[in-house]
Amino acid sequence: MWSLLKTICFVHVIGNIFCLLKSKPKNPEANMNTGEIISYWGYKCEVYEVVTGDGYILSLYRIPCGKNETMDSCNTPKTAVYLQHGLTLSASAWILNPPNSSLGFLLADAHFDVWMGNSRGNNYARKHMSLDPNSKAFWDFSFDEQIKFDIPAIIDFIVNKTGQTQIYYVGHSQGTFLAYGAFATNPQLAQKIKANLALGPVVTTKYLSGAFRTVAYIHPTVIKKLIGEKDIMTGKDDNHILQLICHQQTIVTVCNNLLTVLFGYNPKNLNESRTDVYAGHIPEGTSVRSILHFSQGIRTGLVQAYNWGSEALNMQHYNQSTPPIYKLENMKVQTVIWSGGKDILANHIDVKNLVAKTYNLVYHKKIDDYNHVDFIIGKDVTVKVYKNLIEFIRKDQSK
Repeated sequence: MWSLLKTICFVHVIGNIFCLLKSKPKNPEANMNTGEIISYWGYKCEVYEVVTGDGYILSLYRIPCGKNETMDSCNTPKTAVYLQHGLTLSASAWILNPPNSSLGFLLADAHFDVWMGNSRGNNYARKHMSLDPNSKAFWDFSFDEQIKFDIPAIIDFIVNKTGQTQIYYVGHSQGTFLAYGAFATNPQLAQKIKANLALGPVVTTKYLSGAFRTVAYIHPTVIKKLIGEKDIMTGKDDNHILQLICHQQTIVTVCNNLLTVLFGYNPKNLNESRTDVYAGHIPEGTSVRSILHFSQGIRTGLVQAYNWGSEALNMQHYNQSTPPIYKLENMKVQTVIWSGGKDILANHIDVKNLVAKTYNLVYHKKIDDYNHVDFIIGKDVTVKVYKNLIEFIRKDQSK
């Protein structure tokens, strides 16, 4: 779908490209990596490599303290908060805005120990102990492997590194799916989570609408023929093209409106002066099989493991003819949900169904005018979401 967005933007301007293109001032962070962005804003940055149980090597970023903290204060143990990005994104999703409107920086300045992970296959997690990233075998994963291996490996690393018995988990979009799946199927892991904080949860997707829904009606064989069976949306050249086009004064609003087709209507909440930053870090890639897994959830309305396409193959992988269902009600971690009234990926009916199956829901806030990306890059996200989230953690940790 991001490729579709890029193509539409390009077609719109190709006839006028020589006379209309007038770039706005470029933001320095547009072509920086996650660590460089953290350092650019004056924060301490630590980077670790986490090895999963099946050999994938994931980059894990840490902001151990606020910008203005002393060295002694920075080294003082703090409550750890882990941030998990959504599908095709990366740890950079939490720091794409300036410090006063990026959750990663706000948490650090609120005296929390901030950790930001990367799911296997994105541009920060393309290494393996033995598999070649250019091989088909490297990309043979879906949400199931991220649930079974990535989330446990990262959380265990943070717990061991900090010495804390419990940490806070914040997920956006697919990051909430991974939380529900991991904590429902791994009770020992769930005990290490003090609270599960879900932003724009994309867990049940029966009523998901918009351009992304079209992927559910394309046969997997066709998808594989068109884009192969390895990675998708990992190339940085496409990001640079989108930066060039959608950061022009004359057409940035067009690209803004196209985002509405993908994520829901709320164009006034996008900071158009930072479109080059967003385009430089969105998307960051994943596997084709993850996209197929996503499409299956939309088509069936079920929250279940990857369907291998035949009873025989499912039997081979699961010892049953259909993929196992992720039993959401088995996720017993206390949970807080923020959802958007104009979010077409986390549709309000799907969110309602998720709320009904969340065993230990302590709070749900619906923001009527919010779309899907408002939860990570909305201009007013600090006021409408992040202050509330930080206040919840502060009160909860004092219990």
